[in-house]
Amino acid sequence: MPSMELTEFLAPEAVLASVRATNKKQVLHELARKAAELASVEERLILDVVLERERLGTTGVGNGIAIPHGKLAGLKRLYGVFARLEKPVDFEAIDEQPVDLIFMLLAPEGAGADHLKALARVSRLLRDRRMCEKLRGSDRADALYALLTEHAASHAA
Repeated sequence: MPSMELTEFLAPEAVLASVRATNKKQVLHELARKAAELASVEERLILDVVLERERLGTTGVGNGIAIPHGKLAGLKRLYGVFARLEKPVDFEAIDEQPVDLIFMLLAPEGAGADHLKALARVSRLLRDRRMCEKLRGSDRADALYALLTEHAASHAA
């Protein structure tokens, strides 16, 4: 089974290079706003789904990374939004470290395996410490997008 590439659900305009936020809810708000714009879905609906998921357990997976996600009726495909925060915020992460790299993933309600494949793809990418160092070292959206997706290009060849 071919692995899913980031370019299938992450658009260049879905990368936010230096988000200013003071807490988890504010961060999720910013990401929901961007996702709403891209997916033509109401921001409130996105925020509700993601906050609901956070109530089940934090998506702060450790090492300054969070992968908030959820399923939404009315989406036609998967959508990703990536944000690099100017200053890390408390995300109630499993290692209690503040979070500064966040990848929000939204899937259509019936997305079963695709949703899981995309989540696996994102978490694999963000588990790579060198990758995270590079992401933290750039404050330009185009550079961040290139870093996030360069892997895809090198494997396609």
